[in-house]
This record gives sequence, structure tokens and C-alpha cells, in this order.
Amino acid sequence: MKPTISPKLLNQIDVRVGTIESVSDVANSEKLVALRVNFGDHKRTVLAGMKRERANPREIQGKQALFVVNFPPRKMAGLVSEGMLFDIGYADGITPVLAVPESRVPNGTRAG
Repeated sequence: MKPTISPKLLNQIDVRVGTIESVSDVANSEKLVALRVNFGDHKRTVLAGMKRERANPREIQGKQALFVVNFPPRKMAGLVSEGMLFDIGYADGITPVLAVPESRVPNGTRAG
């Protein structure tokens, strides 16, 4: 378990639903793919380290998932990532899966 945090701290994290419109290879990386994500009122590129985790990373195209959208942009492998994919399992040493809404919701819907 991680240390206890306050609800105020948790409320600072902006987690939103986005639809993964495309998944493309990041040429200079052994693990990164570039996700083009639709958040309703805007689209962003989010880099995710899933090349080694999935036989076909493109299988997540068209799916909705949760993303942290208030990270500062970060340059990796020559591209800029504008958020973070929220996945389940990596920290526990299992093959990660997407954190997804139970049913489709509008892109940009906030979690929490």
C-alpha cells in the first residue's frame, strides 16, 4: 500500500475518458507507441510503453480508456507526450490492461 493521501491531493489529478483513435509505432523506441486520443473537445498524443506488453498494440484502437491529462508535456524518443495512460497491472508484475469505463461515456468525462 502507498502512503495515505488527502482528498484534496487526489482532486488535483485530472483523470478523463478518451477514445484511442490510432496507435502508431515510435521508431526510436523499443517500448513506446503513440496513441492519438480524442477527449471530446480536443485530441492529444499520449506515449505509452506497451510495445513489449502486447503482441499487437493496435488492438486497443477504438477503445475508451482512462488518462491523466494534467501532466506537463514530456518529450520522449523525439516525440511529446501530452498525458499518461492509466493502466492496471504493471506495478504488480502482470501484463497490463486498460482501465476502462463500464460502458461508453462521452469523451472527456472526468473520473472521480
